[in-house]
Amino acid sequence: MVKVGIVGLGMMGRTHFEAYEKLEDVQVVAVCDIDPVRAAGDLAGTGGNVLPGGITRLPMERLKGMTDYRRLLEMDEVDLVDICVPTPVHAEIAVAALEAGKHVLCEKPLARTVEEGRRIVAAAHKARGFFMPAMCMRFWPQWVWLKKAVADRTYGDVLAAVFRRVTSQPPGWYGDGAISGGAILDLHIHDTDFVCHLFGKPTSVYSRGYVRGTGQPDHVVTHYIYDDETRPALVVAEGGWSMAGGFGFQMRYTVNFEQATAEFDIGLPQPLRLVRDGRSETIDCGPEHGYIGELRYFIQCIARRTPPTVVTADDGLLALQVIEAENRSVVSGRVVKVQPG
Repeated sequence: MVKVGIVGLGMMGRTHFEAYEKLEDVQVVAVCDIDPVRAAGDLAGTGGNVLPGGITRLPMERLKGMTDYRRLLEMDEVDLVDICVPTPVHAEIAVAALEAGKHVLCEKPLARTVEEGRRIVAAAHKARGFFMPAMCMRFWPQWVWLKKAVADRTYGDVLAAVFRRVTSQPPGWYGDGAISGGAILDLHIHDTDFVCHLFGKPTSVYSRGYVRGTGQPDHVVTHYIYDDETRPALVVAEGGWSMAGGFGFQMRYTVNFEQATAEFDIGLPQPLRLVRDGRSETIDCGPEHGYIGELRYFIQCIARRTPPTVVTADDGLLALQVIEAENRSVVSGRVVKVQPG
């Protein structure tokens, strides 16, 4: 039985708690939030974008609640620290948890800056516990299907891949770009990471975007450029949270293979469609979502004493490096090379 302490009880902390409740061989034993109301188990107002708001009250009769994460790190019964706090605090808590000998799951993005990301990677490489950034799209069933189709060349080579993830600006600290990094870092990084997962590190990027309210790019369209001729000719991702209030949430991809076209749209009852040989079919990948998939995978890694490989600290750092290049491209209006690790 892996025992978990969750640090941060906003939207993602609530989402992770609910996912753990659906898994075997894992139990949340402690929670922490700087807000004493949340630390006492009151999660009213912590809705989400992909999943609707769920529980509003934690079962505190079986949990220890606290406002200082250092107390949680001192708990011998906590095996895994799950970090769901605002991005600028990731490095501080992740490094402290790793140095305390804990396994650590850290919500995306890995850190607010590449420099802070490198601190986490260095700590993860020398820690006795395992570390994994929570890049949930690598575990979303229809995106797992896509990864396998690309890797196995099931429908031939990829000619073009286009991703779209847009919504309205979320409330709270996300609106301060100094904290959240704007949509380019907090939202669009999902697709940047998945592009790297599918095709490797791009040679360079060309991004256009604009600032709406956070002081950082809140809407961006990026072309990922590969010099390797075996990579697709066209890889594009659009991401932003500058849509009008009430717009809702869109998450889509269209991938054109040599022999088929795959289309995903989270807004459809059957979100994955494959068109080939003049016929359209739906692909049933099951009802699960990526939050459960990523947590189950990491719990299994801990139980089997096998470091995670689907997503690593180095992968989290690479995504930050590509996003940094995208930011520079938005500002300069030019193609920007992605710096080596």
